Amino acid sequence: MIFDILTGEEGSTAGSYTDLVIIEKDSKILRELASRMAELAGRPIEEKKKELWYAHNDLIPGRPLIFCDPEGGWSEIIPGDNLKCEGKLAQRWEMFLHKEIFWGENMKDDKVIEPYFNIPYCAFESDWGLHETTVGGQNKGSYIWETPIKDFREIDKLHTPQITVDYDKTREYLALAEEVFKDLLKVRIKGIWWWSFGLTLTLSRLRGLEQIMFDMYDNPDGLHKLMAFLRDGTLCEVEFLEQNGLLSLNCDNTPVGSGGFGWTKQLPQKNFDNVHIRTMDMWGFGESQETSGISPSMFDEFVFQYQLPILSRFGLNCYGCCEALNTRWDIIKKIPNLRRVSVSPWADVRDMAEKLQDKYIFSLKPHPGYLAVSPIDEDFIRKSLRGALKITKENNCHVEIIMKDNHTLANNPENAIRWCQIANEEAGSI
Repeated sequence: MIFDILTGEEGSTAGSYTDLVIIEKDSKILRELASRMAELAGRPIEEKKKELWYAHNDLIPGRPLIFCDPEGGWSEIIPGDNLKCEGKLAQRWEMFLHKEIFWGENMKDDKVIEPYFNIPYCAFESDWGLHETTVGGQNKGSYIWETPIKDFREIDKLHTPQITVDYDKTREYLALAEEVFKDLLKVRIKGIWWWSFGLTLTLSRLRGLEQIMFDMYDNPDGLHKLMAFLRDGTLCEVEFLEQNGLLSLNCDNTPVGSGGFGWTKQLPQKNFDNVHIRTMDMWGFGESQETSGISPSMFDEFVFQYQLPILSRFGLNCYGCCEALNTRWDIIKKIPNLRRVSVSPWADVRDMAEKLQDKYIFSLKPHPGYLAVSPIDEDFIRKSLRGALKITKENNCHVEIIMKDNHTLANNPENAIRWCQIANEEAGSI
């Protein structure tokens, strides 16, 4: 559940490097990069992009917004052996700064560059009492896992994950970053604790993806019991974070959902006291990519009914990632305060445009495979975007074009740069 804003990854820890020292050489490197990031953040265009996101997320008509996150391709854009810092912590910070600079200098999409350096809480999250054993997965390859729940009677061995925060070490990281980035970037603690409240990724790790398909027929009661446990445990975690003042607002430059940023003037709530952040002051997000192959009725029964109590806590919601939501729309639209809806490469663009119209954000996800070859097929990319944008314009959709889920850029960083150029040209032409 813990999500590290500096790495963009989920994990059991955040800010967990043990070397709480930045040597003078590394500090100089980091300050040079931070100085360039601050220069980029000070450009007038950054404020203009911010206003575009505010209008977009609040459903005010405007041009489609563009965002590209190379994800797995970052290691090809900024190879690890190109990093100049020596310490592990310094290298981690260096990578973050390089990414922000690359966005601002090279990709030139609509990501806002801000003069902030966020420190996550130093925290540990326990597992659910049982956990899978992973086999394979080296070098970004495929993997399988051995699931721990072979019999539903083993549910009794599960427990709600416990989050333990090391406040002292968090403050040490904060002080160290303030010393390194003083007078260049504003350092702040920002707790990013989750990516998705989908539940089904955890379910598949505990029980097995293929097995849960059988369970829907062979043992629905056992599956319901397991999903109820995951729902209740997740609600307990969220309540713990809220009650202990560990939440941070995400109605800003924080990525929300499976694409786009949180800028909105509709959050936090009007009765927010500027101190106690509640889930109702935040964006929530759900998806269920693992159950793409099941029927809408089974999705409703075994998945959605368990996600709904969690998502109902949030002031605005996003839904969907790589799954096609066409056949599930009549269920999904029941989510309170639903605003951002994913339109994956496997969705029917016209059907989704007719369903979403101007009432939701149409989060278009072009296929990441377009950037996995070199050279990219520019004519095909342009034609695909133009066709989709024509359909969304006919339906008055609020469109964002999000390139993500890349595992490779075919070792050619120019692929991401050129895609952003093409997307900007097509977005500006409608």
